[in-house]
Amino acid sequence: MLILSRKPNESVVIDGRILVTIVRVEGEVVKVGIEAPKHVPVHRREVYEEIQKNNQEALAWMRQQAVVPRLPAGALPPQEPPPRSSVATVASAGTRRAL
Repeated sequence: MLILSRKPNESVVIDGRILVTIVRVEGEVVKVGIEAPKHVPVHRREVYEEIQKNNQEALAWMRQQAVVPRLPAGALPPQEPPPRSSVATVASAGTRRAL
């Protein structure tokens, strides 16, 4: 873990894209401002942990749901591909002609 000392209005840059600024210090509480690209999620740790917990519970629930049974091999007869036509038609200037 990197430990830095910062005063109000001083910043730390992370990965050249995320700016963390100490906004104000009020007793034992530090107000922090974070500027990050919109696609980078930023959460308080307790919120992040709750999101992770909920995601794991949802995944476990989905795994417990009934799975659609698969048909055994050979249950359906193999399908023949549709026959290919030996004559093709091409539309050209509003008329059709055989090739």
